[in-house]
Amino acid sequence: MKINNTLQILFLLLIVQVGFGQNVVSKQITGQIFEQSSNVEGVNIINNTTQVTAVSDVSGIFSIVVKEGDVLVFSAVNLDPVKRRIKIEDINSSSIVIKMNAKEIELKEVVVNENANITAENLGVIPYGQKKYTAAERKVYTATSTSVDKLLNAISGRTAMLKKEVNVEKKEMLFRKIEYLFDENYYTNRLRIPVADIKGFQLYCVDDAEFAVSLDTKNKTMSMFLITDLARKYLTILENEK
Repeated sequence: MKINNTLQILFLLLIVQVGFGQNVVSKQITGQIFEQSSNVEGVNIINNTTQVTAVSDVSGIFSIVVKEGDVLVFSAVNLDPVKRRIKIEDINSSSIVIKMNAKEIELKEVVVNENANITAENLGVIPYGQKKYTAAERKVYTATSTSVDKLLNAISGRTAMLKKEVNVEKKEMLFRKIEYLFDENYYTNRLRIPVADIKGFQLYCVDDAEFAVSLDTKNKTMSMFLITDLARKYLTILENEK
């Protein structure tokens, strides 16, 4: 009799545990994003746990798959990033509301003559002096060069030329990838980059080591997340040039 009672208790505990485990499931939730009283279009949303992404529509509405405990990150060019940990109340709600604030960009005061030497190079739009190599480019160059190659190149004076060729080829490859990933509307509508500055912004992006690695590894989710912050910085540069 005692054995039967023990078995019944264990069976009930097993049912409760299985039922509890089934409650932790993923679910698609809907939400709306506001900046003050206006809804916000083109906000990038990424689930830090699953790397699933979404983008808000013209009404600021988005849908994304989550589970309790996931952290959603909301980011846009002109808004401060927002993090939201998903609670059971969010999952059971018909819609969640996300409030974001406009990002304040502090511009440097420009005094006539004092900043007469401001150029695109010292603002970082165009690389100054020797071209900047990304971590991926240095690895590629090291992997394809032996000590004998380095010695022969140094003797023949071709070392600098070979480095430039590797850099140019790498940049061309990155440009092809970034042009494939994002169309003109993405730059102008979502990132707020003027049409005339798109090529300059692409150069600015591929010069960023972390962004270059995301392109090399075909991690579109990370590329979308990084390009938002790069666009914010590039727009600040453009404002300072005016």
